[in-house]
Amino acid sequence: MNRETRYQAARVVAPAIEQHFAELTTANQHREHIVTSTPDETAIEAIVDVAFWASLRREEGHSPQISLAFLPPEQAFQPMLFEQKLALTPSSLTKLGPAVERPGIHLGVWGQGDDLYVWGATRQIPSLCFVLEVIEPGLLVIKHRGQDSFGKFVNVAVLKGDEVKIIDEQSASLPDCPAVLTSLLGFTTPTTWNGSVDVLVQLAASMRAHKRGGSLLVVPHGTQTWRDSIIHPISYAIQPAFDGLSAILKQEEQEQGSSYWQAKLRQAVEGVAGVTAVDGATIISDQYELLAFGAKIRRPPDKPPVEQIIVTEPILGAEPLIIHPAQNGGTRHLSAAQFVYDQRDAHALVASQDGRFTIFSWSPCEGMVHAHRVDSLLL
Repeated sequence: MNRETRYQAARVVAPAIEQHFAELTTANQHREHIVTSTPDETAIEAIVDVAFWASLRREEGHSPQISLAFLPPEQAFQPMLFEQKLALTPSSLTKLGPAVERPGIHLGVWGQGDDLYVWGATRQIPSLCFVLEVIEPGLLVIKHRGQDSFGKFVNVAVLKGDEVKIIDEQSASLPDCPAVLTSLLGFTTPTTWNGSVDVLVQLAASMRAHKRGGSLLVVPHGTQTWRDSIIHPISYAIQPAFDGLSAILKQEEQEQGSSYWQAKLRQAVEGVAGVTAVDGATIISDQYELLAFGAKIRRPPDKPPVEQIIVTEPILGAEPLIIHPAQNGGTRHLSAAQFVYDQRDAHALVASQDGRFTIFSWSPCEGMVHAHRVDSLLL
């Protein structure tokens, strides 16, 4: 089958994506449950091109939201196989869209070069398997499952129209890179899923998902200095601190990783992320105790206002900017920057209603608040 690529961004991004997955697979070939076949440049270009044009179509008034996984059916676990393979075309993907739009379902794609077909669907794929997700019309994300089977996928590239963002792996090695950003970039692989980094990743993804915007302030356990940066009385102070999420993370090691434990953890994460939709900031300790929500941030009388912050995005070619915090967003972003400026051992996670997500932390190297734009990692 001879394909003509009409979506030029597909041709632009394909070489870098081929190299990324080839290196990733080579570096982890000794691990179990790792996909053994990765797409070449021609296949990547074809998959991206078809998915893009499919994203612009509508089926009975709805735009498709689909996920494509590149692997042969024998590498999937309990796949659903079509009796007859389907050609990989925008039309076939659009028709299949309503059946596979629920989270966790992937259409299986396989073939050689640009001669690709859809063989069926699966819910379970190996680690490091090439996945392309259609988020909305014209918005595609290339990703892979992490080396553990639980948690958020690791984003590799984001394509929106003619804009291509390739995630910069080197961002994780910056001196002041917060641990949560390192985990989002996919370069830490804890043996268990009870580390603070991974829980914050799940909280960030859940905050973004409710689409109401919100602020989550993470303060050191057992401290009270954060109260100096909050207007009192707090609308919804929690006393004693609610430890529902913390208690799940402290369960016996043999329970962790079970499907029941994972379900409880997801429920607890969604509960904490849900209260961030209430106007004001949600405050938790770094041990995941819920301390308050609906809190209003203030600048302590003895503290100066924050005058500048450094803004970065972990994207290849992105340059750091030093700006006034008011240029970075609205009141929610400005108050979060002020909070971290005053409480330098705290972090602030801020979600905008439009999907933008920023992590604020204090940078000793720069001597200022560092705003990490991470929405490209959370799609």
